[in-house]
Amino acid sequence: MEKKIGRYAISNLTLYLLLAYGIGYITRFLMPELLQWMTLEPGLILKGQIWRLVSWIFVAPADKPIYFLLMVWLYYSLGTTLERTWGTFRYNVYIISGMLFTVIGAFILYGILCTTYGAAFAGGQTLLLTGSGLFSVSYIYMSIFLAFAVTYPDMEVLLYFIIPIKMKWMGLVYGVMILYGIVSGTMVTRIAIIASVLNFIIFFLSTRNLSRYSPKERARKAKFKQQSSPHMKYANGAKHRCAVCGRTELDDPCLEFRFCSKCNGNYEYCQDHLFTHEHVK
Repeated sequence: MEKKIGRYAISNLTLYLLLAYGIGYITRFLMPELLQWMTLEPGLILKGQIWRLVSWIFVAPADKPIYFLLMVWLYYSLGTTLERTWGTFRYNVYIISGMLFTVIGAFILYGILCTTYGAAFAGGQTLLLTGSGLFSVSYIYMSIFLAFAVTYPDMEVLLYFIIPIKMKWMGLVYGVMILYGIVSGTMVTRIAIIASVLNFIIFFLSTRNLSRYSPKERARKAKFKQQSSPHMKYANGAKHRCAVCGRTELDDPCLEFRFCSKCNGNYEYCQDHLFTHEHVK
């Protein structure tokens, strides 16, 4: 997908999300009546109010300004760091799929409730989900936090600006809270939570080796690529040289060279010493 449509990826997507969040936060205080036209309501969307498919990301909770500013600062730092680590396209897919799953979850719930309580709305009323308060952008931001905790598990942050704690423990707490909400919640709660964090579940459980996305592994690959690139040559003009015998492709054009993944560093060996050398620790 990245090769075909990667050029359409939105750079600095977190900034745009938080700008929308900020606009919704200001709207809540200046024009609160406008918010009822922005929520995610499948019943009203089916009646033609299609802007609600997007406008729900503007709806922000009525937090105190200090909490709102801390939230913006935190998630801007987390989101931009993830985008630099994963790449713009991968980060776009993660965020947009979370929004898409939230919309799909809302329609699934709407269909279930209409089937169950359809008779109560036979008079022309529209079944609304606003009262649940769960289909919001809050879980999208929570999925960003969980993704960051998995990508940077050993990074320390200051809880309440005082207590140092590693991201993996905070992510674990968030995970337990989500599981508790799924187990103990109602059907509405379960569908809303699962739909909102489904991007996190799919994105990471479908990846067999999570370590390849870690910053340390990406730095190692970048260093390897730099050292093995065609413009990196030895003094005699050779591109490859065995770390044991010192032979290059100029000595024997038939020699094959490989880098050893078990050595501490990017050491290259010829075919005769690739499996017989002592690993550098």
